[in-house]
Amino acid sequence: MNKKLLIIAVVYILIMGCISGFLIIGEIDRRQVRSEEYGEISVIANGIKQSISAGDNKEAIALTDELIKKDFDNEGNIITLNMLMPLILSVLGVIIILIYIDLSILRPFRELKDYAGEIAKGNLNKSLEVKRGNYFGDFTWAFDNMRREIVKSRSAEKQAVDNNKTVIATLSHDIKTPISSIRAYAEAFEANMDSNAQIRQKYISILMEKCDEVTKLTNDLFLHSISEMNKLEIKKESFDLLHFMDEEVRKLFVYDDVEIILPDVKDVIINADSRRMLQIFENLKSNAEKYAKTKVTIELEISEIKDKIKDSAPDKKTDNEKKFDYIEIHFRDYGPGMFEEEIPFITGKFYRGKNIGDENGSGLGLYIVNELVNRMDGSLKLYNKEPGLDVVIGFNV
Repeated sequence: MNKKLLIIAVVYILIMGCISGFLIIGEIDRRQVRSEEYGEISVIANGIKQSISAGDNKEAIALTDELIKKDFDNEGNIITLNMLMPLILSVLGVIIILIYIDLSILRPFRELKDYAGEIAKGNLNKSLEVKRGNYFGDFTWAFDNMRREIVKSRSAEKQAVDNNKTVIATLSHDIKTPISSIRAYAEAFEANMDSNAQIRQKYISILMEKCDEVTKLTNDLFLHSISEMNKLEIKKESFDLLHFMDEEVRKLFVYDDVEIILPDVKDVIINADSRRMLQIFENLKSNAEKYAKTKVTIELEISEIKDKIKDSAPDKKTDNEKKFDYIEIHFRDYGPGMFEEEIPFITGKFYRGKNIGDENGSGLGLYIVNELVNRMDGSLKLYNKEPGLDVVIGFNV
C-alpha cells in the first residue's frame, strides 16, 4: 500500500477511535446519571404507592406532580446525537477522502491525459508542471523529459538538414565561378583572341585548371552532401602569398580588369589553405562582376614589426630579414557599394542586399568567404568607399 494512503488511513482510524472513546465515556457518564434518576423515580413511585395505600390522596397527587416535573427531553436529544454522530463523522470522512483522491490522483491524471493528447497532436511546446509529490510525479517527470528530448532531437535534425542544404548550396555556388571562367576563355577563343601559340597555350592551361577545380568541387559536393559547413576540409600549409596572388589570382581575370598591387618584398609566407584561398578570391570576383560591374583592385598590405639584422662574417654583407606581424588583403571594386546598415548582416546565410537590382543570386558569396576565412583563423571586414566596396581579409603571420 502507498505510504501516504497508509498514513491517511491510520490518522482517520485514530480520529474515529478518539471520537468513539469520547462518546463511550459520555455514554458511561450518562448511564450513571440515568441510574441515579431511575433511583429517584423509584423512590417517588414507592411513595405514591404508600400514599394511595394509606388513603392519603393529597400526598399521592403531590408526589405525582413531582414525578411529572422530571425532564426527559434531554435524554431524547442525547439518544438522537449518539445515533447521528457516527453517521455524520462517516460522511465527513468519505467527503475528505474523495477530495483527497480528486486532488492527488484524479486531477493529475486528467492533466496528464490532456497533456498526452496535446503531445499526440504534435504540440511539443506544451509543458507540464512536474509535481514530484503526487502519485504521478515520477511518471510526469519522465514523460516531460521525453518531450524535451524529442524537441531537442527534432531541433538537431532540422539544423542538420539546414546545414546539409547550406553545404550543397555553397558548393554549387562555388562551381559556378570556375564554369564562368571556362566560358569566358571559350568566348576568347571564339573571338580569336589567341593570336599566337603562347597565348593559346596559356588559355588552354587555364581551362584545364578550371576543369580540375570543378572536379574538386564536385567531389566536395559528393563527400559533404550530408555534412555540416564546418566539416569542409581545410588543409593549412605554408606558401608564398605574393606568388599566389601574382600567378593564381591573376589567372581568374581573363581581361585586363584587375590591378594587383603587391609590396616590394621578397616573399610573404602565410599558413593557410591555398585552394580555399582561391575559392575566396573566386567568390569575391564573382560578386564584383555581378553587382559592381567595374574593374577591381587587389592590394596586399603588410604590417612590419621589426627588422632582424643578421650578423655576418667580416667578409660577407649584412642581410636584412624582414619580419611581418599582420597582413591585409584589400579587394576593392568601384561600384555602388552597399547600405551601411546592411554591412553587419551581409555575410549571413542567404542574405542579399537591397541594391542588387535584377541580378540573380543565392546570397551565399560573402557567407562562403566569411566561413572560409574564419576556418583559416582570419578576419573579414567590409567598408564602403567613394566609390565602391572594400573587402578586407586579415591574417596574423
